[in-house]
Amino acid sequence: MKRILLKLSGEALSNGSGEIYDNSFVDDVARSLSDLVREGYQIALVVGAGNIWRGRQGGEMDRTDADRMGMLATVINAICLKDAVVRAGVPARVFTAVPMAPFAEPFRAEDAISALEAGEIVIFGAGLGIPFLSTDTTGAVRASEIGAEAMLMAKNIDYIYTDDPRKNPNAERIEQIKASEVLARNLKAIDSTATAFCMSVGMHIRVFGLSKPEDIKRAVLGESVGTVIEAG
Repeated sequence: MKRILLKLSGEALSNGSGEIYDNSFVDDVARSLSDLVREGYQIALVVGAGNIWRGRQGGEMDRTDADRMGMLATVINAICLKDAVVRAGVPARVFTAVPMAPFAEPFRAEDAISALEAGEIVIFGAGLGIPFLSTDTTGAVRASEIGAEAMLMAKNIDYIYTDDPRKNPNAERIEQIKASEVLARNLKAIDSTATAFCMSVGMHIRVFGLSKPEDIKRAVLGESVGTVIEAG
């Protein structure tokens, strides 16, 4: 693989610290990403917002407004990651699905691809600009738009399991599975819309934990880390 879309869990950026960010952890993630760029990989990111706000936290709020708050929260995370990557010595740019000057540039696939080819890390914020869709789905769509060869998903869980391992100690770890089976078994580790989209465009997904930032490199290099979801 050369061009990769990495979906980062917003919740993972707090690293269980109880704060919005674990700053040293974010810096470690940025260094791992920057090292990959220096080795010739093209890295694009979509980041969630679970460390700040999720639309489903809105309670009685209008769902569209709650999801828009989540989109704004992803932009905050994107700017945070951009700053960390630049401090790690690699240029980075934030593109958003809705105009947000001066904080970011409006997304155009051509501009994002040009930045990747120039050795910049590209970070996508504000989701797809549409409520009711997750950042998992954003990652799948953006990966297809920029011609990524795979989508990696760094979550707050290390593998996909047959059940929630935090609730069921008998849940079994899955190392490889077809996208159709993920949907048929209603496995919840990633959004079903994202799974179905990747299946339709023939894109594999690797789901892994982000407790160790070096696992990003391992996942990119194809080492045995996390669960591989096969498109076919």
